[in-house]
Amino acid sequence: MAPMTQDIDHILNHISLKKSRRRWRWIAIGAALLALLVIIANAGGSGPSGPHVARLFVDGLITGNDELLTRVRAIAKDDNAKALLIRIDSPGGTTAGSEALYTEIRKVAAKKPVVAVMDTVAASGGYITAIAADHIVARGNTITGSIGVIFTYPDASKLLDTIGVKMEDIKSAELKAEPAPYHPTSDKARAVMQEMVADGFDWFKGLVSERRKIAPDKTAVLADGRVYSGRQAVANGLIDELGGEDEAMAWLAKEKKINDKLELVTWSAPKTWQQEWFGASAGNIILRGLGLGKLTQIAGEAKLDGLLVLWQPSL
Repeated sequence: MAPMTQDIDHILNHISLKKSRRRWRWIAIGAALLALLVIIANAGGSGPSGPHVARLFVDGLITGNDELLTRVRAIAKDDNAKALLIRIDSPGGTTAGSEALYTEIRKVAAKKPVVAVMDTVAASGGYITAIAADHIVARGNTITGSIGVIFTYPDASKLLDTIGVKMEDIKSAELKAEPAPYHPTSDKARAVMQEMVADGFDWFKGLVSERRKIAPDKTAVLADGRVYSGRQAVANGLIDELGGEDEAMAWLAKEKKINDKLELVTWSAPKTWQQEWFGASAGNIILRGLGLGKLTQIAGEAKLDGLLVLWQPSL
């Protein structure tokens, strides 16, 4: 009978082991599903709960980022966000992208106070972002200003002549697709581009005069394309005071009666599920490992096209 008893015990142990494995398998599946639900919820980009001051970082090139604009709109609608503090570290970007961000920030300002804090650089489109706020704070050595517009295009016509390549166009009118990189720019095309730049420049100067309460003739003097330190910007009325987030929060409390006990909460871009699970993309990890991380920045800059409000692009 002993061998039969051992067989029965073996069978029972086997059944028990299978049940145990099945149970843990279902627990693992449940945990994975729960983690996935959390990731999906976070990816929705909902703001933090409870009254707070929203902090929004505007870094790098400004190119009309849809996700960033969506975040600004969400802050405008969130009643828990009692004010908005914008941290800017940007040399600018495209004129249209800067205009879009300025417009959305002004919509926030129609509902709640907005204050801007400049970091290392907030020039050109970065300055447009700042003047959308009700109050601007910068460090003494912050680089700002660069009020102006630029339109850049290559002229490779001499290179093409050297290697014996000629491009020909059949087009509906003389100015269609001008300027082109494969032939010298005509005086007529150059005049058209200059008119477009002048129109964008007038728009930029108008914003500065309106938002900073500076007379147009003084704005014209300040808007010669130069950059200013934070100290120079204060002296010329381009910003309001020197400091950082503490000074910005103090202004919100004193001038806008925002509770100084409210937490300052960063509204970050929602992560994709790939970022949640794996962090940086495999491509970026490989590039960094090879010492080619700069390529990711170059790729972003390569997307720039059209009129630019940008200080010292490293293209």
